[in-house]
Amino acid sequence: MPMPIDPSAPPQGYTVPVWLAAAARAALLSLRGEAWQRLQPLWLDPSPAGPEQAQQPALVPVESAAPLADGWVLAMVRCDPGPEVLDLTRGLVLWVLLRWRQGPGEWLALRAGEGVGVLQASGEPCLSAYARQLLECNLRPLVPEGRGLELVVVIPQGRRLAERTSNAAFGVVDGLALIGTQAEVQRSAAPDQLALALADLRGRCGAEGFGGALVLVIGENGLDLAQQLGVPVDLLVKAGNWIGPLLVAAAEAGVQRLLLFGYQGKLIKLAGGIFHTHHHLADGRAEVLTALAALAGLGGAALQALHDAATVEEALAQLSRHDPARAERLRQSIAAAVERRSLAYLARYGQERMAVGAVLFDRSRQICAVGPVGFEQLSALGVQS
Repeated sequence: MPMPIDPSAPPQGYTVPVWLAAAARAALLSLRGEAWQRLQPLWLDPSPAGPEQAQQPALVPVESAAPLADGWVLAMVRCDPGPEVLDLTRGLVLWVLLRWRQGPGEWLALRAGEGVGVLQASGEPCLSAYARQLLECNLRPLVPEGRGLELVVVIPQGRRLAERTSNAAFGVVDGLALIGTQAEVQRSAAPDQLALALADLRGRCGAEGFGGALVLVIGENGLDLAQQLGVPVDLLVKAGNWIGPLLVAAAEAGVQRLLLFGYQGKLIKLAGGIFHTHHHLADGRAEVLTALAALAGLGGAALQALHDAATVEEALAQLSRHDPARAERLRQSIAAAVERRSLAYLARYGQERMAVGAVLFDRSRQICAVGPVGFEQLSALGVQS
């Protein structure tokens, strides 16, 4: 039965799993010999009751779908995370190749094509549970009994764009991960996300028994790792990219000891005085890294190699192979610089009384650097660094 469609409904901004499912559904309709719609109707709640509860499916734009040789169909979408969202998926082209698969086995065999991230440990596509559920909800009802689908996902610019993410820090290589836990983009760089983080911070500071300490974790990965290391959950405030305003708000709310906890490729920006860390607004990581290295005495070809590395992680790994002691000192100087520049930032707003510590972790999810203030704060929390 065709989905009911509201033709007046405007397209929304969505996460990558939604765009993947829309392209796959358009390809499947073409594979069945049916007309596909440029505004592809899609159920976004994959729970069993989702389609029954939803009044209308979402309409997700699909740019094209066409048959190819050997039974394949190609469909293409262009991702849009929505207004006021700074995200590298804006305009990202995603291709889906789909064909029938005969014989026993799962109803869907999904493979990672060029530019799609795979798990380094297994080689399997990095696909969130939500993405799989969307495919199940929107495609499986259209697959006849006894047949299956072979699906290949390609992101032409995925390998290049992945260099601007911290995917490799968490074991995802060769491209962008097909992740997302909900339909709408989590707007970590948008003003409404800042408002939520500020509300969380102020709520914790105003709670009964608040002892003056908070841990500002950068992103979901920082939040997860901090909890694994035993940092008390009631001290954790998740930050997006608005780190500067959250620092000031913490000081104003009475925080005495604030610990910054994040991936080294993100927090290094603070060492350069960049306190809104989204890459669309500012980067400067290579420049900050080489400046700190030069101040520590590194020069010549070694300094140039540090600057030319694709990521901070790669640069420090290269240096560590040639001069482990110098690499370790450089990591520690980054953490110390994060602490110093954070205090300087607070001083601009008359809030320099708050102690700010820094803890940095690497791609192996291990703490790789702790500033002097951060060491004291970690010790006070009972966490081994």
